[in-house]
Amino acid sequence: MRDPHELYELADDLPELGQPVLIQALTGFVDAGHASRLAREHLTSTLDGRLVATFDVDQLIDYRSRRPPMIFVEDHWQSYEDPRLELRALTDSGGVDFLLLTGPEPDSQWERFVAAVIALIERLDVRLTVGLNSIPMAVPHTRPGGVTAHATRPDLLVGHEPWLQRVQVPGSAGHLLEYRLGQRGRDALGFAAHVPHYVAQTDYPAAAELLLGSVSGSTGLLLPTDALRGAAEEVRSDIDRQIAETAEAATLVRALEEQYDAFTRGRTGSNLLASQGGPLPTADELGAELERFLAEQNRGENPGS
Repeated sequence: MRDPHELYELADDLPELGQPVLIQALTGFVDAGHASRLAREHLTSTLDGRLVATFDVDQLIDYRSRRPPMIFVEDHWQSYEDPRLELRALTDSGGVDFLLLTGPEPDSQWERFVAAVIALIERLDVRLTVGLNSIPMAVPHTRPGGVTAHATRPDLLVGHEPWLQRVQVPGSAGHLLEYRLGQRGRDALGFAAHVPHYVAQTDYPAAAELLLGSVSGSTGLLLPTDALRGAAEEVRSDIDRQIAETAEAATLVRALEEQYDAFTRGRTGSNLLASQGGPLPTADELGAELERFLAEQNRGENPGS
């Protein structure tokens, strides 16, 4: 493997960070409700920060698969939105420094990229790495949000009950980082917020608030969430309004609520949604139908979207 240190460039004057937490929120993997993006943007817009390291994206990004946007005005190119993969130091509401890794997930050289990040983790004496994700789930927006938590050792998961048993999923650079850190005996943790799949394609700030709250609870960092909470309340009201407009949508949400309530009571089996008139549709069918309904409602209100 080529020297991973060649993938990044450190800032000239590195700050004194103690033993910081590193939050990684790379884009490109599953991000239902855009929760990771919302959380990342919220942190960088509300907290003071400074650049620590920049990665050489020319070695990591396939521009033809993710073409950066450019603006053309009349007779010339006005701007180019160059992709940036960087490590920043932020300060939480209590004055504690932490690190935030942001940017596009590499398309290539995953092992070399992970080795580079681990080199930075060791150099900056990071005590814990936390990854952010969000996944679409057959859950209703009317119930408390849940998270799937995972870590390199069980002690890091105190207070979190498993939602899944054994599944095979596509890999990601962020998850590979957690796996390789575990092999090295370093602490790493990850949270995947559960997003109702009928709102998975739109901004869902409640999931971003849940992610940051989970990070705060596990690390002690004081991360601001007030603005996300306000945005989540507005989105909840909008979803409630759309669903209340048809009995069909309301029925679908009630069915998801019944399934959710049965699951949280620890019940299993395929008859949780049974009714006197026969079995109700599956959770996937319910979610797909409700997603279609909400999409049609939004198209009606915004014909150009």
